[in-house]
Amino acid sequence: MAIHRFRLPTLFGLLLMFGTFLPFQDAAGQEPAFVPDHVPPRIHPLPPLREQAKIEQEWAFKRVTEVIPMLMREYGVDMWILSMREYEEDPVFWAIKAPTTFAARRRSIYVFYDRGPGQELERLALGGGSQGGIFEAYRSTRPSPRGDQAELVGDEQWMLLRELVEDRDPGTIAVNIDEHWAFADGLGAGEWEALQRALGSSYVARVKREPRLAVEFIAHRLPEMMPAYREREETVHAILSQAFSSAVITPGVTTTEDVQWWLREEVQELGMTTWFHPSVDLQRAGETPSGGPLVIQRGDLLWTDFGTIAMNLHTDTQHLGYVFRPGETEVPAGLRQCLKASNRMQDILLAEMEVGRTGNEILAAALAQMEVEGIKGTIYTHPIGDNGHGSGPLIGRWDAQEGVPVRGEIPLRASTWHSIELQARHPVPEWDGKEVSCRQEEEAYVAEDGSRHWVFRRQTEFHYVW
Repeated sequence: MAIHRFRLPTLFGLLLMFGTFLPFQDAAGQEPAFVPDHVPPRIHPLPPLREQAKIEQEWAFKRVTEVIPMLMREYGVDMWILSMREYEEDPVFWAIKAPTTFAARRRSIYVFYDRGPGQELERLALGGGSQGGIFEAYRSTRPSPRGDQAELVGDEQWMLLRELVEDRDPGTIAVNIDEHWAFADGLGAGEWEALQRALGSSYVARVKREPRLAVEFIAHRLPEMMPAYREREETVHAILSQAFSSAVITPGVTTTEDVQWWLREEVQELGMTTWFHPSVDLQRAGETPSGGPLVIQRGDLLWTDFGTIAMNLHTDTQHLGYVFRPGETEVPAGLRQCLKASNRMQDILLAEMEVGRTGNEILAAALAQMEVEGIKGTIYTHPIGDNGHGSGPLIGRWDAQEGVPVRGEIPLRASTWHSIELQARHPVPEWDGKEVSCRQEEEAYVAEDGSRHWVFRRQTEFHYVW
């Protein structure tokens, strides 16, 4: 067969069978983890679904009750209205919903109102339910055919919204409309037209478009999320160490496509999913065939780009592997130098990622230091969290090393996660001076105090196929 399906350690399955899940630690998990490079990464079983839901519900409640008030006051917003329909959800919805909710309900209108310093944010749901107690949910005054209260629907929703707005008389009302940020553009055209009619001209005049409210709310990471995220990232490292090993790859037989599908199957068996189909590619001395799945041969430099989702936590990781030739006991020095250059780029970038700097400023400073050190490469780092390509500042794009308009112009904030994605280019003497690309991607976070750390650790040695 082209690919081996037995597990290296079959112990992984036993761990899952006998329920070795341990509860996540508390917010102290935000402290940096120091994991020696020689310690093999472990696969962490996910908790049972009910336990996952309990944890995610706590995260949603804390984000709504602590992060939203902070940002509304920072940006001078008295009331924030989110209106959406089933299957046309606002991006913010996925961060404020209960884990047992899978779509908006009919029309769902969520209202956040700041009653002032020292008072709890008012959280109202006109349709869509309370999301596990996060919102005060309103129902219709009409009886349903079953005898209970009917759901709010149609004009009844809009009339009640107008009444609630008039009672509170906010000075500013934020809505999610923006041409640049998808995360802040969740109010559909039809919803906006209906909302304007409901508010009337006097309150429409108080509407402000403040994209940073949605962008930074979605980007903000709680310290309580880190223990679970660190386990997901260590699990990714463990999966990739097996994918690029003799347990999965037989040189001259296994193809890059075989490894892609092995990754998909492995993720599914662990109760996770992927947010894009894994990429697996290779470079080698001489000409590399183009097009179609490639058969992995001895002497190949392997690369993968692999993104997972579990508990709505996204990972995005790129690792490198090497297939030893007969008699080889170490990776060629030129390839090791390439990885070393990529690691140095990571160091430079993290050092420049100071809170308050824009993505473009960080990019320019990092590229300038690379030039001083004679490192050739590109940087294309993005936020991560609720989404794979997450909310927040971009630090370069692979095709925009001069800076990124708009999305590279906002400042880096504390309590955010970032996928440190980049590539170093380096000539390999053992390959007749052929230039290779060492593409790496690892998750890092900016802690509450502005310090930067790896979520788990980074790759500093190649994965090996014997």
